[in-house]
Amino acid sequence: MAWIVVDVEADGPCPVLYSMISFGAVIVEPGLARTFKGLVAPVSDQWLPEVLAISGESREQHLAYPAPEETMAAFVAWIAEQCPEGRATFLSDNPAFDWQFMNYYLHRYVGANPFGFSGRRIGDLYSGWKGDARKVGDWKSLRRTKHTHDPLDDAFGNAEALLAMREQGLKMPLGLDAEGRAR
Repeated sequence: MAWIVVDVEADGPCPVLYSMISFGAVIVEPGLARTFKGLVAPVSDQWLPEVLAISGESREQHLAYPAPEETMAAFVAWIAEQCPEGRATFLSDNPAFDWQFMNYYLHRYVGANPFGFSGRRIGDLYSGWKGDARKVGDWKSLRRTKHTHDPLDDAFGNAEALLAMREQGLKMPLGLDAEGRAR
C-alpha cells in the first residue's frame, strides 16, 4: 500500500463550476523520489481571477494546458506503475478541497478513482496522534519545503511532515520493509 500526498490548485472553490489548474502528488517514503505533477486545461468558462492568482498562473497559461483526459489518464497510469499492489491512500492538507477536485476529475475523465472513496487529512492524523484536537495545524511546522502554491512543492512539504511524524513515533504504513527501507 502506498500513501500518496496530493495537493490541488484551482481557479475557483469547486469542480464543475470552476476548473482544476494543476496538482502534485508525492509517494510518502524515504527520499520522496516518486512524484507526479499534472497540468489541466480549464473545463469551465467561469473562473475567479483572485483565486487563479494564488497559483501564479494566468488564464492564458491555463488555457494552454493539456486536456484533462490526457493528464488524468497519465496520473492513473503513474499510480498503477508506482503501486502495483493496487492500493493507494490519498492524503492531503485539506481533502475537503483537494479530494473534491481529484475525485470529480478522475471519475469524469478516467471513469474511476484509484484512491477509492476516502482520503486522510494530515492535520487529523497529527492531532489524533498528539491526543489534542486543537493541534490540528501544528504539523505544518514539520515541513521543510516552503509552501509556495506550486502543487508539487506543497505536496512535497506535506510528505516531508509525514515522514518527520513517522520518525517521531507515529505508526504509519509507508510501503517499507522490516528494516525501514523503501520497497
